[in-house]
Amino acid sequence: MIKVFITDDHYMVVEGIRSLLMHDKDIEFIGSASNAVSCMAFLKNRQPDVLLLDINLPDGNGIDLCREIRQLHPSVFILGLSTFNQASYIRDMMDNGASGYVLKNANQRELVEAIHLASIGKTYMASEAAKTLHAAEQQKKNDIILGRREKEILELIKNGFTNTEMAEKLNISVNTVDTYRKSLLAKLKAKNTADLIRIAFLQKLISVD
Repeated sequence: MIKVFITDDHYMVVEGIRSLLMHDKDIEFIGSASNAVSCMAFLKNRQPDVLLLDINLPDGNGIDLCREIRQLHPSVFILGLSTFNQASYIRDMMDNGASGYVLKNANQRELVEAIHLASIGKTYMASEAAKTLHAAEQQKKNDIILGRREKEILELIKNGFTNTEMAEKLNISVNTVDTYRKSLLAKLKAKNTADLIRIAFLQKLISVD
């Protein structure tokens, strides 16, 4: 039997989850807490197998509480519980020891699956949350990072400077300017100067004055 405890300050959320779990023969609902203090007080005397933990609590946040519980009670597996489907919340919760992330709109099947996986030390990620994380990682990969000199060269290209004029202005050689120009074309995957400016504008690397 998997013992489950919920920490959430919304009565309807707790009751809704309890009602979804009450018919599963492998899950035992052992109680709930509405804040971090009462949660920690309960855990001093009894530990669940799985703790469903809200990220926003009236006396703190679930991310910090997750880390604290994992340090004091490593046998308790934690599932982050939230309405927030944002990459930063998901990452922070997982980085602080959660075994998964469940959205409050989860159905019975998703909730039961999450609890069963967490109880045996496996990770569960709500499909919507997984998509959010994937999209954030893809965006991170697509982020273009330019060095200080590359930014200067890009700005001068935008303003119509030739390689020779840029070299004089920046007190570097024409060959060095050409190297930076080629680097910019490669980083932004641009075919030519016009394409370079177009992409740089779309990526918000430059603005139109």
